Amino acid sequence: MVKICCIGAGYVGGPTMAVIALKCPSIEVAVVDISIPRINAWNSDQLPIYEPGLDGVVKQCRGKNLFFSTDVEKHVREADIVFVSVNTPTKTRGLGAGKAADLTYWESAARMIADVSKSDKIVVEKSTVPVKTAEAIEKILTHNSKGIKFQILSNPEFLAEGTAIQDLFNPDRVLIGGRETPEGYKAVQALKDVYAHWVPKERILTTNLWSAELSKLAANAFLAQRISSVNAMSALCEATGADVTQVSYAVGKDTRIGPKFLNASVGFGGSCFQKDILNLVYICECNGLPEVAEYWKQVIKINDYQKNRFVNRVVSSMFNTVSNKKIAVLGFAFKKDTGDTRETPAIDVCKGLLGDKAQLSIYDPQVTEDQIQRDLTMNKFDWDHPLHLQPMSPTTVKQVTCVWDAYKATKDAHGICILTEWDEFKNLDFKRIYDNMQKPAFVFDGRNIVNVDQLREIGFIVYSIGKPLDPWLKDMPAVA
Repeated sequence: MVKICCIGAGYVGGPTMAVIALKCPSIEVAVVDISIPRINAWNSDQLPIYEPGLDGVVKQCRGKNLFFSTDVEKHVREADIVFVSVNTPTKTRGLGAGKAADLTYWESAARMIADVSKSDKIVVEKSTVPVKTAEAIEKILTHNSKGIKFQILSNPEFLAEGTAIQDLFNPDRVLIGGRETPEGYKAVQALKDVYAHWVPKERILTTNLWSAELSKLAANAFLAQRISSVNAMSALCEATGADVTQVSYAVGKDTRIGPKFLNASVGFGGSCFQKDILNLVYICECNGLPEVAEYWKQVIKINDYQKNRFVNRVVSSMFNTVSNKKIAVLGFAFKKDTGDTRETPAIDVCKGLLGDKAQLSIYDPQVTEDQIQRDLTMNKFDWDHPLHLQPMSPTTVKQVTCVWDAYKATKDAHGICILTEWDEFKNLDFKRIYDNMQKPAFVFDGRNIVNVDQLREIGFIVYSIGKPLDPWLKDMPAVA
């Protein structure tokens, strides 16, 4: 029986291994992590992450051929294939601070694998890592190998949160990069055989190590670039009276461009886009390509500009001050159908409003008050370290209350900011909300999900990203 072990029981490791266990009943899969609370959660009825469909998959396999454990060394020792899915945060100090990936957790995982292994192993990079990480890991493993042979593969994940289980069941492609040597090809084939249990052969792509590592960064950079492109257009649409929804629909009809990832919004978030682009920028700089680095930096600059523009629009519309005004924030996760708040635009928007002394009342169906408070008090990039290594938030933000109901959040508020496109926000009784708000009542739709005309009829002053401006807003320019 083939044994697989995955180090890291997070957003990638957990769902990926659960699906491998489901689709390959003959393979024993162990997911290991040093965090006891996290492993306890994976073994309970309340999984540590929310992902549609994940619950069912885990319950079907757990205890049969899927195990969650804190006994890292035992499972690594016994495994034939070891996936490494640990955090690779952006460095906050030292060489490459603010851009380079911090490989501390990766390196300690590699040293531990070398230390405990008694038989040959295939080691698979699953976390997003900078190009040439495999080479570094290979060196650590071979210098500490005690005669045991290791093959390194790169197998980047292309999951989208909210649809991760579907993406795993039916992937666009599975990418496996390995060394172009007889041993390398053999290792690639072994991993290919695992995926071939359910993925059609033509969708399993094999490349060299560097191509696989770079493809992941490139894919995320291209996706983020599309969002920044349409967001840049949204600013121009507001200035000229065009409607970004109509523009992006017309552009997306071109089959060479296609309609996906062309929704204007308050900005992109999530654990990968910004981190991967910063990483790409750093790699370009290190390889003497400043023009290329500069090009990709713009994608992040536009994203930051969009968040600032949104905050400025809110403040300038409300008589240039939100001091002590209650503002309802609907949605905190970086997108719908996930409880993940990593790099969510809501953090910067909330911090911007708090900087102007607003009182925030936040509601998100999947995010806890504890998480929101942590996010608003944490330093940039701290979120990407394992929980027990994150600084404990010493203070809570007094101007923030979290509620479990959109109507409670909006009661007596001066304005509403919609920051996540949860379906339930489309079906709210806005008449009831309007009646319970301070007047004039404002809606700032950061996700373009409300019916603007309907809301204006009720009496709201509405700002929707990239849409023709409400007469009220025309006299109040949003300066970034």
